[in-house]
Amino acid sequence: MFAVTSPGRMLLWLWAAFWLIMILVAIQDELHNPYIAWWEPLLWEGSSCVAATAWLLWQRHNKQRFAPYLDQPLQWFARQLVWLPLLIATFVGFAYGVRHAVYALLGGTYTHEPWLFVFGYESLKLVLFCGLWLGIIFGFDSFEQWQAQRRHLLELQKSLAESQLSQLKAQLRPHFFFNTLNTISALMHVDVERADRMLARLGDLLRISLQINDREMATLREELRTLELFAQIMQERFADRVALGWRIDPDSLDEQVPMLLLQPLLENAFKHGVERSVGPVSIEVAARREDDRLLLEIRNTGSTLLAERREGVGLRNCRERLKVIYGDQARLQLLNDGDSVLAKVTLPERRA
Repeated sequence: MFAVTSPGRMLLWLWAAFWLIMILVAIQDELHNPYIAWWEPLLWEGSSCVAATAWLLWQRHNKQRFAPYLDQPLQWFARQLVWLPLLIATFVGFAYGVRHAVYALLGGTYTHEPWLFVFGYESLKLVLFCGLWLGIIFGFDSFEQWQAQRRHLLELQKSLAESQLSQLKAQLRPHFFFNTLNTISALMHVDVERADRMLARLGDLLRISLQINDREMATLREELRTLELFAQIMQERFADRVALGWRIDPDSLDEQVPMLLLQPLLENAFKHGVERSVGPVSIEVAARREDDRLLLEIRNTGSTLLAERREGVGLRNCRERLKVIYGDQARLQLLNDGDSVLAKVTLPERRA
């Protein structure tokens, strides 16, 4: 049996409505004719309806045979109409056979025009009928195929996006932990106690990473917890050379953000602001909601952006992840702001 999809159900409802109207009109036309009983027009149209419905069911059962030609309408119609002579013969044989049989059972005789005229008349009617309904069926089947192709395309796009995200996350974590281990390595020969504290915090980071390994999104609250652990590691390294401030709107803490999105930006602030500066540096992390957007900012003193610069792995990773997840709805800007460098991320609002 053929599968009845949503467009298929609509087609069947349209078919039922068409034949109901045809039967009602036939009864209405003969209602006041004293020579015709009320059941006769019902029999005439009913027998035609049953024969035509058998054709529709056959067509629906074989629709996959014709589906490859939906993008070639002439071929699609030609392959349907090649069955028209058989349809005419079976339609006339069945409909008129039923009428003769019912009349005979009721003790009457069904009279009609000569058979040659009947076949000519019914052939003309069926050509028009099939042309009309094949046009309607073609429209429904084309729409259904378009929907299926669209769903398939969306599934492919989703699969591709998930593959890209997995690849980007695979690039991010080794980069992140490699840099952190380098920092610990630099301290091992200088201050073992501080290196030990950093290892403990790195362990906490690894634990969080394992807990959320299969997730792409996290709440801002979770992201800030990860960011604090990273910041504590970096502050251990640079001791009194950096002052870190947090300006977080409490209303933004339940917003959804890509996991580990801010860590590369904060790492850049330490690398380009603190590491390359001999004086004290200020770093500020800010988050707030603005209309239906979430604004995330990391600002650092001690450096400026050069006119010609190349983005590193972390920054490229952030841009690519934002594009995969949000398309054109998110933006990452890196710009000079007075004596500071500002990394600004704008995301569409997504509550947890």
